[in-house]
Amino acid sequence: MIRSIALFLSLFSPVLLAQTPSNLDELLEQVKKDRVVEQQQNELRLQNFIAERDQQAQLLEQAKAELAAQERRGEQLNGEFEANEELLAEQESLLQERSGSLGELFGTVRQIANDSRGALETSVTSLQYPERNAFLQALSERRQQPTIDELQQLWLTLQQEMTESGKVETFTTPVITATGEVEDRAVTRVGVFTFFADGKYLRYLPETQDLVELARQPVPRLQDLATQFEQAEPNTWQPTVVDPTRGAIMALLVQTPNLKERIQQGGWIGYIIIALGVIGLLIALLRFVILFVTERGVRRQQKRADKPSAKNPLGRILSVYDQEQDDDVETLSLKLDEAILRETPALERGLTTLAILAAVAPMLGLLGTVSGMIETFQAITLFGTGDPKLMSGGISQALVTTELGLAVAIPILLIHSALSSKSNRLIQILDEESAAIVARNAEQHNNRD
Repeated sequence: MIRSIALFLSLFSPVLLAQTPSNLDELLEQVKKDRVVEQQQNELRLQNFIAERDQQAQLLEQAKAELAAQERRGEQLNGEFEANEELLAEQESLLQERSGSLGELFGTVRQIANDSRGALETSVTSLQYPERNAFLQALSERRQQPTIDELQQLWLTLQQEMTESGKVETFTTPVITATGEVEDRAVTRVGVFTFFADGKYLRYLPETQDLVELARQPVPRLQDLATQFEQAEPNTWQPTVVDPTRGAIMALLVQTPNLKERIQQGGWIGYIIIALGVIGLLIALLRFVILFVTERGVRRQQKRADKPSAKNPLGRILSVYDQEQDDDVETLSLKLDEAILRETPALERGLTTLAILAAVAPMLGLLGTVSGMIETFQAITLFGTGDPKLMSGGISQALVTTELGLAVAIPILLIHSALSSKSNRLIQILDEESAAIVARNAEQHNNRD
């Protein structure tokens, strides 16, 4: 830096300090001085260039020497690496030779650890012993040979799983409730199949390793079994429910619709069928009571034919005979037939209505079936067949209305048949008694003649 400043001053100082020549001699003298100064400057510049060249040559020599040293070190390291590779191969060969069949054994151990990890990760006992999964994963993925302690730990883990699978235990663990909240609850575990908490059934989700409370619990009888099982004393016998699918079948079972929900699936047609069934049952009950009382009155009147009563059909027919016994046979027969015809509608009242209801109920069921199938095809047209749940509403209506129609029609038809038989039997009694009166009257008239 100092050298550059000196060079700058030497170059420009004569120009700056020189005075303007006044004549040719002074100009000549000034030119001579400037030439001397330029020569000095050139000399100085040449010396600097030579010095820098020598310095760069020295640096180049040093770099070449360093490169040669590094190349020699690289060759040395390559030699050591190849020697170590050969030594490592020899040691591995020696290890395999000395291990013998242990290599196959250790491979089997890793395979068992891997298979057991998959089984234990989906086991509900992992909620109590979560550390087992990390151990099995590390053992199945490691490349080194397992130690004796690890082999013993693997054996103990498998034995623990078998032992826990046959035990009934209660432990506290987080449970996802039906409202979606996570609460710590005392869970009773029956083997690895069924789980209860506060009298409610749980379902185990292997994917997330969570216990979830069933949104819809089974019938109260099964809930009482769960409650009694939880409250049972140790070492006592208590029946309970075991679901081998770890709650999956129970979750499907509780989704089965009850009677009320089945009726709702039938829609308005189902309600009409049920209303017709109720009306039919009321009519049938009323007619049964009337025919039963009438039959009792007729049977009693048969035993007391000399005292006709106006409270039963036979008594009223006998009254006609008492009033018209002096008439001839034909007149008496016609009046008795009139009396029987007058009693017949009362005995057959309601039977026609029952027959109509028995015929209309299946027809309404068929109407519901058609309506449900139309709804199903509309769902298929709009959404395709990818989701069966979209079609289930129409299919449920179709099947439920058919079932309701048959459920109403069959008992009403049987009741109608029974009531018709009872009614016909009473009418037959009236006909028989009427024929006997006519025969007796004809015999009396013949005796008089």
